[in-house]
Amino acid sequence: MEKLKLEYTHEGAVANIILDDGKGNVLDNTMMLEMMDLFAQFKENTDIKLITFQGEGKHFSFGASVPEHTKEFAEMMIRTFHRLFTEIIDLSIPTMAKISGQCLGGGMELALVCNFMFADKTAVLAQPEIILGVFPPPASIMLPLKIGNARAEEILLTGRNVKAEEGERIGLLNKVYEDKDALNAGVDEWIEKNIVPKSASSLKFGVRASRSTFNYIMSNKLPYLEQLYVGQLMETKDANEGIQSFLEKRPAVWENC
Repeated sequence: MEKLKLEYTHEGAVANIILDDGKGNVLDNTMMLEMMDLFAQFKENTDIKLITFQGEGKHFSFGASVPEHTKEFAEMMIRTFHRLFTEIIDLSIPTMAKISGQCLGGGMELALVCNFMFADKTAVLAQPEIILGVFPPPASIMLPLKIGNARAEEILLTGRNVKAEEGERIGLLNKVYEDKDALNAGVDEWIEKNIVPKSASSLKFGVRASRSTFNYIMSNKLPYLEQLYVGQLMETKDANEGIQSFLEKRPAVWENC
């Protein structure tokens, strides 16, 4: 694999996916396709009790590739990206995000779809899409379901950062550790205590049951938001200006249309 690493731990019960593109662990098309290849493998492995996601280096992920957000590529990018969520839902294997450093945009959305979110004190989470003149379809569904509409809308419509301590306080993060080493050690202990003793088969049924409402809403609303994004938002001047200004490293000039 070019942009992902896969490590099995806990005697094969835990599949650890490590995002590794050399810098910001950007979720570009190549990385997303590699991830779906791994999901196909996991479907055939009945012994996996947990899938974890973590970023190599200091950061979890800077998010989806901004160049792939341009009008030319947006439809392909967003459909591939949304397939990640439908496939995670279909797998029904418990999932966990282990977050250090920046966890932004599509990176935060990957974390949000997980059943568990653990972090260290360096973690900074944000959905900054609105600053670029666009919006995050999966997060627009998942964040309100996880922390309530009022808090979610403030985060989604401002694009502001949420630091680790706040994330834990508002119920977004399960637990925050001092640093990445403490995070890894603490999570390993948590997995050993709470996941390893369980039946892999029963855990899948447990995920389907506990997420029945979450999965129903995601499955029914994500196609609508995908069409809203590709079919309407990307036809506006400002959405294209926001992406282009970011790529050109200049302030956006909004026309409000």
